[in-house]
Amino acid sequence: MAGTEVPLIRPEWPAPAAVHAVATTRLGGFSEGPFASLNLGDHVADDPAAVVRNRERLRAVAALQAPPAWLRQVHGNQVVAAEQVGDSTIADAAATSRAGVICAVLTADCLPLLVCDTAGRRVAAVHAGWRGLAGGIVEAAVADFTAHGMHSEDLLTWLGPAIGPAAYEVSDDVKKAFGAADGAAFTANTRGRWQLDLYRLARGRLEAAGITAIYGGHWCTASDEARFFSHRRDGPCGRQATLIWLAEEPASNRGSSAGASR
Repeated sequence: MAGTEVPLIRPEWPAPAAVHAVATTRLGGFSEGPFASLNLGDHVADDPAAVVRNRERLRAVAALQAPPAWLRQVHGNQVVAAEQVGDSTIADAAATSRAGVICAVLTADCLPLLVCDTAGRRVAAVHAGWRGLAGGIVEAAVADFTAHGMHSEDLLTWLGPAIGPAAYEVSDDVKKAFGAADGAAFTANTRGRWQLDLYRLARGRLEAAGITAIYGGHWCTASDEARFFSHRRDGPCGRQATLIWLAEEPASNRGSSAGASR
């Protein structure tokens, strides 16, 4: 049975007025079973009709002017232009400077990371699991902004809901995928393995890239079963979404501006 409300998480960060962003929880949708209820992933064996209804509900509740640019995520380091995303676009980050284009990533423990510049000229949504972080997805996203004439010190980032360090045990192989500079994100446990702090790992990579304005990063999807999907906790499950876009200027405002300039 569908939930009656769709609670949205709105980032608390000093983004410019033109930048809009939301993250979903698992609540308020039409899916059932392990996908209950607002599953937004169409690749997890959920009822396709329910996913369509969930996406339509998200679009209505978040007042999206267009469908999100949904990616085929592969834990890589590819950044694509969101306005060019199609049904089979493989990437783990999307960026745009075009108003009304919705960048989006899907997660169920991996870290969703949002980026914008302080002038509100460009935005990006990044899917950053440990493989993506090891492969340089953060650095690739920052490079996309610098390629468009922006400086890393002028970027803001927000870390959305991901698995917390107390719930995220990893093996030596995962730790070996990272260098000494990332070592502080790993804490040895009593089972001879490691607790990985994805938030700390991402912050370290962002700071190394010259970004100091970092916000969010205090959830744990695995320990908050009521609000979030978690693949580590449940195995097959749904996906929540994190979205960012530049608002389109109302036509009345564009007309006023044009008139004033003549």
